[in-house]
Amino acid sequence: GLTPPTAAVDRPEPPEAAGVEWITGAATVRCPGVAQVDGRTIRFRQALIATGGAPVSTGIPGLDPEVTVTSDTIWELATLPGRLSIVGGGPIACELGQAFARLGSEVTMIVRSRILPKEDPDAVDLVRDSLASDGVRLLENTTVENAVATGTGSRLLLRDAAAVDADTVLLATGRTPRTAGLGLERVGVSLDKDGQVITDTRMMTSNPLIWAAGDVTANPRFTHLAGVHASVAASNAVLGLKRQVSGTVPRVTFTSPEVAAVGLTTPDGGLQHRARTVRHTHVDRAVTEDTTGGFTRLIVDRRGKILGGTIVGPRAGESLAELTLAVQKGMTTSDIAGTTHPYPTFSDGVWIAAVADVRERLASPSMRGAMAGLVWFRRRWLDRPVPRLGTGSRR
Repeated sequence: GLTPPTAAVDRPEPPEAAGVEWITGAATVRCPGVAQVDGRTIRFRQALIATGGAPVSTGIPGLDPEVTVTSDTIWELATLPGRLSIVGGGPIACELGQAFARLGSEVTMIVRSRILPKEDPDAVDLVRDSLASDGVRLLENTTVENAVATGTGSRLLLRDAAAVDADTVLLATGRTPRTAGLGLERVGVSLDKDGQVITDTRMMTSNPLIWAAGDVTANPRFTHLAGVHASVAASNAVLGLKRQVSGTVPRVTFTSPEVAAVGLTTPDGGLQHRARTVRHTHVDRAVTEDTTGGFTRLIVDRRGKILGGTIVGPRAGESLAELTLAVQKGMTTSDIAGTTHPYPTFSDGVWIAAVADVRERLASPSMRGAMAGLVWFRRRWLDRPVPRLGTGSRR
């Protein structure tokens, strides 16, 4: 793997223990089969590009870099910010905003549109209320136009002429792939307009000897997804397999409450899809722990096939595992409803929603007619004369 010096290395020991040589430095590909790391020539038959991504710079005029942090550098703060302003409203912004508010910082979030724009609006409403109850000030549908230095930090000037003073500014507006300077153009590796490495479903690039995985590609930026894609890429490259990555990608925002989602999260608005929602006032585990504010919502088609859904509440990420498998395997609500589940758990919401869908389908006119026919046939069969033993005719 080619790793730039700015990329964080969590634990280099496991690769070394497995017999992998670990070299730290600035890498660049010179020509097919040849790379250089800080002047050292490395020859390779195949390569896996896993250089990750870097936080996006918003380019706010006048913003003092001395009081600016990102999701990579906020962990280096020596003291708790008194006033923390966050530019962005995605999962990282919400998670860190709530965490610092609970630690005691005065947190203001400045969001271009709304928080968690990819998530179910009902789920967003619950997170918004939770952030507000923790003291987070939310400024949605606005942007930072410029900034001016103050004696203790920065003053952010917003589009609507409002101003926000901050001791520390967290930029949480996304990440960009680390492909600059790698020399991938020399070996025919195609990038998209955003500099992301383009791969097929086997994680192969446009050069069949070079593979890529993780945030450097155009795939969703999740740690769990990067690990799966790296496994697929490595096994295909080394063993010559043709494994393909799954298009079913679960995601979790680790706020309180958690928001977990997979697949389709809203119905199509017509008759093709429908939503089955269970409020957690009907989930006994949530009732016993007094955390009934969440919900479980399944999106299913006319035949009960599960297309996706959203879960909001404690341990929503764990509860999502069954729903993810259901989407991946094309399972129906009948499959879920007919499976014995442990009780009481937070994941009961998935089972309860599945049972509700099955019951409604059974209550449709066509199913009622079919059931009535089965009952009639069953009664006729039970009411038929039963011949007495020994009275049958013989030939």
